[in-house]
Amino acid sequence: MSERHAEAVPFVRAAMLPPALPPARQAGAWRWLRLNLFSGPLNTALTILSLGALWFLAAHFWPWFAHAVWKASSVGECRTIIAARWGEGATGACFAVIRERWNQFLFGFYPAELYWRPAAACGLLLLAIAPVLFSETRPLRWLVIVLGGVGSFAACAALGAPDRALGMLAAVILGWAALIEYAPRRALAATALFPFLAVWLLWGGSLWGPLTALAGFAVGLAVWRLTARAGLLSAALGALAAAGWWLYVQAGLAASLGGFVPLSIAPVESTAFGGFLLSFVIGVSGITLSLPLGILLALARQSAMPVVRMLAVMFIEFIRGVPLITLLFVASILLNYFLPPGTNFDIILRVIIMVTLFASAYMAEVIRGGLAALPRGQYEAADALGLDYWKAQRLIVLPQALKISIPGIVGTFIGMFKDTTLVTFVGLFDPLKQMSDTIRATFAWKGAYWEPYLFTGAIFFVLCFAMSRYAMHLEQRLKRDHR
Repeated sequence: MSERHAEAVPFVRAAMLPPALPPARQAGAWRWLRLNLFSGPLNTALTILSLGALWFLAAHFWPWFAHAVWKASSVGECRTIIAARWGEGATGACFAVIRERWNQFLFGFYPAELYWRPAAACGLLLLAIAPVLFSETRPLRWLVIVLGGVGSFAACAALGAPDRALGMLAAVILGWAALIEYAPRRALAATALFPFLAVWLLWGGSLWGPLTALAGFAVGLAVWRLTARAGLLSAALGALAAAGWWLYVQAGLAASLGGFVPLSIAPVESTAFGGFLLSFVIGVSGITLSLPLGILLALARQSAMPVVRMLAVMFIEFIRGVPLITLLFVASILLNYFLPPGTNFDIILRVIIMVTLFASAYMAEVIRGGLAALPRGQYEAADALGLDYWKAQRLIVLPQALKISIPGIVGTFIGMFKDTTLVTFVGLFDPLKQMSDTIRATFAWKGAYWEPYLFTGAIFFVLCFAMSRYAMHLEQRLKRDHR
């Protein structure tokens, strides 16, 4: 081909080349390693340092885990078994303390023959939250229902629940599951009733106590409806009517009804609560109560009424300026001086109130941040639609503000759940105090330090990680809906 011909005729490929795989360094694991671990000198150095740290930790702690003993009756027996298997001077974990004292870690001093009641309450809690937290995802909702129903029934059977209780529990689980699937609105009503059922299962006693306490809410709601034309005054009248019912009517009515129709199970004192049961009761109660209270405080802090705004600011700033341990001491010691002589105010209820107030102040600031992030046009759009204040908040403002505030809300929940260990300073047996005062106090397990802490930390991590993952799932779902 002459030079002139090459300049006149452009090159055109007559046949396509067959497809070929990329070079080995540009695909598969090599590509992933190059992009994520060795993409530059700094990343390569950090990767090598991280691998070195992991190797050091594994080389240091792996023999301790690998030599672990799971079945023994004391720390001394654990050491004997480790020395016989791995030679003199070998070290190893003695997880036998978890195997032997798991009941005290989980239930504290709760009567052993009644362990099935906290297990049933925990399983029914999953059924209660299923229509609220997993209403949009049917496979995930059924996974939670199956875990709660089958898991709690199996746990109750393994813990020695009576046949009559197992039959009633099975009927409740099946009926509740059907309600969630075929009547979601009624399932939400059942969710609202769950706290009263849980209190009865955990503390026992007469069923008329929780039922008459529930009637107080019905009385307050009825008064509020009858006086609805009075505006905000109707809410105050409803609250006063409910408070009057609980103070002057409930106890006498419950005792009278209990005399006619005794519906009771074995009572359990609050001093018997301990371990993770105590942390779970305080944590779940605080999480459930602090969110609505925090929303009200956030709205009050942004209210146009000066008195309401001032009271909200004073409450929030006071609570945020006082350590939680101070509030717990107030609940444990000082509160008794302000109550009438002879008043028996349950210590766990006092702690729940203080923990709820403490968390609600932080929750209010988190939600106020979400409210402040909304464009002004959203408020103006609600006004343009002719909505009153509460409808505008419920339908337009709060759904968007809460979606923005999800990471902060979950962070507050996780922090509060971990803070439940502070109840040890008011004499309650949280998992850490249960470990130090009851388990290691015995001669057999004196010297078991790391294993109980690892077990306690692992359970806290699992629960907090589950909350974090659910928050991520909720954020992704709401973002997708927003598009």
